[in-house]
Amino acid sequence: MDIKHLKTFLVACDTLNFTKTAEKLQYAQSSVTAQIKNLENELNLQLFERLGKKLILTHSGERLRQYAIKLVRLEEEARNAMVGDQNGGTLIIGAQESQCTYRLPNLLRCFKLKYPSIQLIFKAAHSDEMATKSLIEGEIDLAFIMDTKKINPYVQSTPLIHERLLLISSPNHEFVGKKNVIPEDLETETILYTEYGCSYRKIFEEILNSYKVNPKTTLEFLSVEAIKKCVMANLGIAILPEMVVEQDLKEGTLSEVNFDVKMPVLTTQMALHKNKWINSPLADFISMTKTYFNKKNA
Repeated sequence: MDIKHLKTFLVACDTLNFTKTAEKLQYAQSSVTAQIKNLENELNLQLFERLGKKLILTHSGERLRQYAIKLVRLEEEARNAMVGDQNGGTLIIGAQESQCTYRLPNLLRCFKLKYPSIQLIFKAAHSDEMATKSLIEGEIDLAFIMDTKKINPYVQSTPLIHERLLLISSPNHEFVGKKNVIPEDLETETILYTEYGCSYRKIFEEILNSYKVNPKTTLEFLSVEAIKKCVMANLGIAILPEMVVEQDLKEGTLSEVNFDVKMPVLTTQMALHKNKWINSPLADFISMTKTYFNKKNA
């Protein structure tokens, strides 16, 4: 299969429109149509259903897409290795919003100062499962995941830092100053959650389920910052990693609830595909990451 055709196929998978694909790749539309047709003839499979002007990816097309992603990325890695360009390229990192906002900016700044020609791209991953899937499919080079206990034979991970999970409220909440808050006290509370699948949301939900506690109201947010603002406004309580609320607790805009349950320790890990080809910039990023977190642990 021609890599050029596979690249065109992947863009068509995203746009589901040959005209838009041609515009993005600066090809003639006839060239895009011919490349897709060549792939279909070579594989003797239909990759798209053509319903008028609308394209629908077939089951065979979806399966090819998964392999095409890997082949295109592998071709890029091979090209970089052969050319010997160790100081340029792209580094794609998957991480949750909390990591991107509170933990990684200084590390990334140091890396960019050393490798100004490297393009850093962040891919949002609201769950460990999403980040792991992206690693396996070759969509990202490295991921920062939190408290994944599942062992995956294709992923190797390095623990970086441990921290507490805190139940937080507004300083004006009735829980503040209360010596012990038990799970049953949360029955009448509004719980502000991160997205479904988030590691620390799952931990908290499992704890509540173990006590057979069903809060009267739950609200889901895409942003950790939005959750914090709503907690500050006394609209509910939330479970968040210590790094997210550390400064707010010092400033007194949020308060820690004395939750009478031993919360699991949250572990941030650096994860890579075990067969990942590691070039010099990526190897340096891994080394810098370990040094950066070692200082935080000191």
